Amino acid sequence: MFSEIKDLTESLFPRLLEIRRHFHAHPELSGQEYQTAAYVAGVLSSCGIRVQENVGKTGVVGNLNGNGTDPRLLAIRTDMDALPIDEQTNLEFASCKPGIMHACGHDVHTTVGLGAAMVLSKLAKQLSGNVRFLFQPAEEIAQGASWMLQDGAMRDVNAIFGLHVFPSLQARSVGIRYGAFTAAADDIEIFIQGESGHGARPHKAIDAIWIASQVITTLQQAISRTQNPLRPVVLTIGQINGGRAPNIIADQVRMSGTVRSLHPDTRTNLPQWIEKIVANVCDTYGAKYKVDYRQGVPSVQNNIELTRILESTCREAWGNDRLHILAEPSLGAEDFSLYLEHAPGSMFRLGVGFSEKLNHPLHHPQFEVDESAILTGVITLSYAAYKYYQYSK
Repeated sequence: MFSEIKDLTESLFPRLLEIRRHFHAHPELSGQEYQTAAYVAGVLSSCGIRVQENVGKTGVVGNLNGNGTDPRLLAIRTDMDALPIDEQTNLEFASCKPGIMHACGHDVHTTVGLGAAMVLSKLAKQLSGNVRFLFQPAEEIAQGASWMLQDGAMRDVNAIFGLHVFPSLQARSVGIRYGAFTAAADDIEIFIQGESGHGARPHKAIDAIWIASQVITTLQQAISRTQNPLRPVVLTIGQINGGRAPNIIADQVRMSGTVRSLHPDTRTNLPQWIEKIVANVCDTYGAKYKVDYRQGVPSVQNNIELTRILESTCREAWGNDRLHILAEPSLGAEDFSLYLEHAPGSMFRLGVGFSEKLNHPLHHPQFEVDESAILTGVITLSYAAYKYYQYSK
């Protein structure tokens, strides 16, 4: 089966390049993937795959029937949205939309998903079960997965695979990880209420800016002394606003940020832990406060059995030299984790780095990929889908 998948993918490679370059040249922001979705639906329909459009607002679902001997349903998820970034790559197929760019590789993800659909549709009679292809919008704003779920995209699904490009890995290689793969990402907003006063008489005021600085410092220090260092927490205050004039002591400060964690138990305790610290600082200096902690997406926790299938797939397809067992998770976030609340799954890293060229990171205006990675991605997903029905019971 591997040889058939490999040969089919290689024969489709010129078409896959055309598809990827079209997506790259015509990026669309989160929740606005109308043309991308229409293109995806057209390719799926041309393969004889049953298509559902407008799933999760601008998402697309394709259902491929195998030979029906296995009742389980496997899903493959890829995402479609771009970022509000001005592209600076000078590629011939660079973005034709000012201020919008596929700087996170979702054009590659969508192409790989379509490639797997094209390949598996030609081998459906050799596929024991059915495969559902999820083309998700709005991953960059961590909303698309929940939209898809609300519209029933995971109904009857027994397992799910996903991927994300990784410029730190050379193209034609794959990275897998057991257990924690990405971090949970939550949002926090802290409001400090003091009392205004003259800048020359601080003792007659309650300085909200100074108190806010004490809150930030205490939170960062407390992480290193009260949180288990083997269960990392990263708290970043990215915005802070307060004050009216240089000689007026500020009575109000509003600050907002992000909180990243890997372990569910740690995440559960963070809201109470943060509020206690804010309360203690504010009480000490006579200020009032409000903490708004909003849970975002949980950590991606890769299922052991499905990750073993990916490892077996990659060792057989690419050999030990091109398979990397990732030693560390990422503290980035992925709403792929929301699907894992409905079925076990595993996500892998697809190497897209150049061997003799500077590799810019994700979300960089000069981010590029080695397009040979598309072959690796399509073959890996297609063969993993086949092996799922062969080895997972």
